[in-house]
Amino acid sequence: MLAVIFGDKYSLHEVIRYYWPILPVAFVVALVATPICRKLALRWGIVDVPDNDVKTHATPTAYLGGFGILAGVLAGLAVGFWILISRESHIAAGVASQTGGYDARFQDWRILAGIGLGAVIACVVGVLDDIYDIKPWQKLLGQTVAAAILLIVGVCPNLVHLFGFIHIDLPEKVNIIFGAPIVLFFILGATNSLNLLDGLDGLCAGVTAIIMGAFLLLALSLATWDHSPVGDPVRLIVCLALFGGTLGFLPLNRHPARIFMGDAGSMLLGFIAGTVMILFTERMGRWSVGAIIIFGLPILDTAVALIRRFINKRPLFISDRGHIYDQFMDRGLPLKRAVGLSYILATVYAIIGLAVAQIRFRYALAAFVLVVAISGYMAWRKGFLRMPPLDEKTSD
Repeated sequence: MLAVIFGDKYSLHEVIRYYWPILPVAFVVALVATPICRKLALRWGIVDVPDNDVKTHATPTAYLGGFGILAGVLAGLAVGFWILISRESHIAAGVASQTGGYDARFQDWRILAGIGLGAVIACVVGVLDDIYDIKPWQKLLGQTVAAAILLIVGVCPNLVHLFGFIHIDLPEKVNIIFGAPIVLFFILGATNSLNLLDGLDGLCAGVTAIIMGAFLLLALSLATWDHSPVGDPVRLIVCLALFGGTLGFLPLNRHPARIFMGDAGSMLLGFIAGTVMILFTERMGRWSVGAIIIFGLPILDTAVALIRRFINKRPLFISDRGHIYDQFMDRGLPLKRAVGLSYILATVYAIIGLAVAQIRFRYALAAFVLVVAISGYMAWRKGFLRMPPLDEKTSD
């Protein structure tokens, strides 16, 4: 089985031996920074007040947890940056990928810098929303700026490979033009999906940790096959950084949570998760399909919430208890079990995504359609799309 997942170009040890310090550094920095952020939030009065409806926590709880995660992520990226510029090898030289998908003018360290800058922007936009409740268009504008930075540093889907299946030669400039809306779609979609998933203690952070763990395995698999001299190290560094940062935040976010990540954290997590999915499209195929399936639970939760409101003729952006985790609790599950069940679902999608990434592209597409169909059927069969009469609430 391992021979199928991991290639024979490099061993797993050869791939991870340079990068493993990123994980503990990101973890420790986030673990230390999170309680500091909590103290600052309480001192400045940046707290989330319960409303006994959508916000069901018992007491006002500190925000700014997103900055604790950000500190861990930036520390991890900094270690990765140092590794890249200090190693005298092909992965440090900024050699362009032979398969396309990245602009040859940009080195891998510049891509890391762009991802770090985009993460800071996403986090700042989120904290502004936490404090000032900014308008939706302002949040979308900030997310769009973060997505634009990815394009500037050369992160773009490789549609050249995809069009090659139908024997069409796609010029590089056209690839960028077509790829730009895809980048924007991934960033906006992932950012807002994880923002909507942030509803219970430890839920969003734990699910993201599971997703990033699976992304890390997928990145390791690609690296052992020597898939890309630029993409492989970037994927590994980003996955390790967010995985460690999220794990470092979780101890204070588990029920009963002493700090919330807020929009600052959920937008940060969504931006990086969306970025990683884009990085897996460097060679559009089974790897990108597998990555999307791994991200399946946030997609499912967002789809259920929106479709439920649509078919019941409710405003799409009016908050209610229609998310999957809310419905778990409304059906009698205590909070910890609802979160635990969500973790299980996230793990199932992760396992399926990793398996799909090992099969041929045409079969991966068929498997993707099957996963979507089964997920939709189960949501309908279990009654997650039904909605009793509810009063309108404030917007998500």
